[in-house]
Amino acid sequence: MKSKLEPPKLPQNLPVLSRELYSLQTKDEFSQGSIEDIVIDGQEATKVSFDQFVFRNVTIMESTLMQSEFIDVIFEKCDLSNVNFTDSIIHRAEFINCKLIGTDFTRSRFQNVRFQSCMSDYATFRFANFKQVYFENCALNRADFYHSTVQKLSFGTCKMDEAILSGTQLSGIDLSDCEFDSLRVEIEDLKGCIISASQASSFAGLLGLLIK
Repeated sequence: MKSKLEPPKLPQNLPVLSRELYSLQTKDEFSQGSIEDIVIDGQEATKVSFDQFVFRNVTIMESTLMQSEFIDVIFEKCDLSNVNFTDSIIHRAEFINCKLIGTDFTRSRFQNVRFQSCMSDYATFRFANFKQVYFENCALNRADFYHSTVQKLSFGTCKMDEAILSGTQLSGIDLSDCEFDSLRVEIEDLKGCIISASQASSFAGLLGLLIK
């Protein structure tokens, strides 16, 4: 699936912006630009739009950006921990070496999105919609995927201990090279899920089995 992801469509030599982002307003639109090495703090806006944009070494703190759109966007070495992106649209995007600890993507829609080497423990993806999304070498311990809708979602060498997957249909999803001692999942969600032999004991309790 990884090869089928559509990468962000970005022009060459994007202009560098900065001050425009220190005071975000509802329905602000930003197109064909980049920001680097800045801290954005205490923002609260909805329906902000970023199109063909690069965020590099950017920290966003204590901020709410609900119902926003990120189309053809790259986040590289950014800290978005605890930012509220509820009900957002994220399409043709990459998150590379980012901190997403506790970031809230509830009910957001992801299409053609790659998360690579991200720290995403406690991130919330409740009721999110995933289509062509790939997590690679990410920490997703206690991340919350409760009742997500999945079309071609993949996890490669991720740490997912106690991740919440209840209500998410895992048919065809390969978890065999992921690390976890346990997952919070219902037995009916596991039908068709691909796991390794060593992981089978983690799900024995769901089946009422005792392993000697």
